[in-house]
Amino acid sequence: MRTTSLVFGPVPSRRLGRSLGINNIPPKICSYSCVYCQLGRTLRMRVEPGTFYGTRAIVRAVRARVAELRERGEPVDYLAFVPDGEPTLDADLGEEIAALKDLGIPIAVITNASLLSREDVRAALRRADWVSLKVDAATEGTWRRINRPHKGLSTAAIREGMVEFAREFRGTLATETMLVAGINDAPGELAAVAAFLAELGPRIAYISVPTRPPAEPWVRPPEEGALLRAHQIFAELLPRVELLIGYEGDAFAATGDPVADILSISAVHPLREDALRELLARDKADWSVVEALLSEVKLTQIEYRSHRFFPRRPPATSGP
Repeated sequence: MRTTSLVFGPVPSRRLGRSLGINNIPPKICSYSCVYCQLGRTLRMRVEPGTFYGTRAIVRAVRARVAELRERGEPVDYLAFVPDGEPTLDADLGEEIAALKDLGIPIAVITNASLLSREDVRAALRRADWVSLKVDAATEGTWRRINRPHKGLSTAAIREGMVEFAREFRGTLATETMLVAGINDAPGELAAVAAFLAELGPRIAYISVPTRPPAEPWVRPPEEGALLRAHQIFAELLPRVELLIGYEGDAFAATGDPVADILSISAVHPLREDALRELLARDKADWSVVEALLSEVKLTQIEYRSHRFFPRRPPATSGP
């Protein structure tokens, strides 16, 4: 496994500043197959954590990249577990977090929260400094429509696990709700989600919309009025609510190897054309690099909301 596939960035994050991404799950292994996922449909559904790359490989890759960035004077605000699938499916997650603590960089995990009924998963997440829990729906039917969960999951058990984790966790707790027009943006749905989030008591509740090509082509963000209504409903019950609806920018870190940079970032963070051109400029490369990757079928291009995006094509196999 090449190091560049285990770490990517730093990438600009609307939540975490310049975050160094940690890709601890092979593509695309997840407990959900969300209709809006920017990585496409889930290749392998599972709910039982396992070992994929191993603690040693993850830690070695992260340490090497951090050392390189520090040598070049590039800042890193967070180490963020945001992989090709659900990060808590990695049974080594807790060990990996603990082994990276001495780098002195806060550690974040962005999880769909589907495995929080498990004590071992909650224990692993408690080691992080910042954790975001996905809460797209508070009703069974809507949860199944938008997140398309593994058949072994129960919304009641997930909710209980989230409440328990919120009581235990001493770091910064955030939540994120992705709104899709016609599925979970009705006032009743929003009120139910807001009431549940109030039980969790997050430091901040994010409301987001699809900004990159989704798994299902019919997925669209809600109209502006629905977004403002959602913010108002959430703000009545929660102390801090933010809309994540803007473009996060082009400040992707470059290593001097344009192929490695493009493939590692686009595997989990499809690159918009303007960001890709900026990355090439930092790598002192031109568009011919992208054309070569397209011809080699390592990269693809998708039109979405008047922009061209370039996600990495998934490998032929679904990983270990």
